[in-house]
Amino acid sequence: MKLNELVPEGAITTNLHSTQRDDVIGEMVDLLIASGAVQPGGRDELIKKILDREQKGSTGFGRGVAVPHVKLAAVTRMAVAIGLSKTGIDFNALDHQPVYTIFLLLSPIDRPEEHLQAMVAIFNQLGKQSFRHQLRLAETVEDVRALLSEVDSQQVVG
Repeated sequence: MKLNELVPEGAITTNLHSTQRDDVIGEMVDLLIASGAVQPGGRDELIKKILDREQKGSTGFGRGVAVPHVKLAAVTRMAVAIGLSKTGIDFNALDHQPVYTIFLLLSPIDRPEEHLQAMVAIFNQLGKQSFRHQLRLAETVEDVRALLSEVDSQQVVG
């Protein structure tokens, strides 16, 4: 699964403004709305569902990374928003460290296998120190897109 294909145009920011988890999630949902991946009328419900998921267990997995994710009936196509923070966000991460990189994944509820494939693709890259480092250095959306293209091109097809 190609990461670049999961991230619609307009769903990346290298400068998250918020410093609190709940506000950052709202900011990330707004990216997906602006990209056309999510309908504006469902914003509040979507944020609530993501925060409900966070209450079950933090998606701040450590190493400066969080991957909030939710499966919803209202979502017809998988979409990822990427947000980078220069200052760090208290995401209640498992290692109690600030989060600098967030991948917000929305998936259709009726396609759990695709959700799992996307999670594997995301974690395969976020598990690599070099990938996390390059993301932290990204200054522009184009920098992030180029990095995603690079890792996508290294995937073995088959």
